[in-house]
Amino acid sequence: MQVVDPMHIAPPAWAPVLTTRLTIRPYEATDAGAFFQLINENRARLQPAFPARVAAVRTLADARRVIMLFQQDWQARRLFVFGIWLTATGEYLGDISLKPTWSQPTTAELGYYLAATAQGHGYAREALAAAVQFGFGAAINASRLDIRCHADNRRSHAVANHVGFRPLPTRPRLWPLRQPESEIRHFAYARTDAPDFAQKDYLLSA
Repeated sequence: MQVVDPMHIAPPAWAPVLTTRLTIRPYEATDAGAFFQLINENRARLQPAFPARVAAVRTLADARRVIMLFQQDWQARRLFVFGIWLTATGEYLGDISLKPTWSQPTTAELGYYLAATAQGHGYAREALAAAVQFGFGAAINASRLDIRCHADNRRSHAVANHVGFRPLPTRPRLWPLRQPESEIRHFAYARTDAPDFAQKDYLLSA
């Protein structure tokens, strides 16, 4: 299996992605206050799906440090993290990221969250659609994009389906896990011109 070394490829431009209502852009140091406030106000709600992020950002100083790590990851092409803002008001709404796997064909996993007050307005669909374009574009040139959602998170299932992701089938495991994978649902979006490897339906062990 061929593996691309991301260190030998220039990182994508540090530029915003504009949609009908949203500005989706990499974080700057000046975003630390809004970044921390959203996590702090939504800590209990975000904990099940984003435990590492919640644990890493406990203070404003933590937020500043994490944003610096985001910038380093961007330059190294390890992880592309964007903040989501409402263009009309400048309100910070949430976060969306893509983590590439640089083996060929390239894939990337997406993750996102919104503030509780930003849910129910279609912002997640709009941001996810923009992230899909980024993932399939020159920055990553992915053949397939993946999302994992908790089985009871019907809102996220609906967002993924609306944008074009499709649920992957599962099969029982011979040996159960301590935390059953059946609690997680996997969704995939394969580019229409992707190799067969990326387009096939996978049976995921549950």
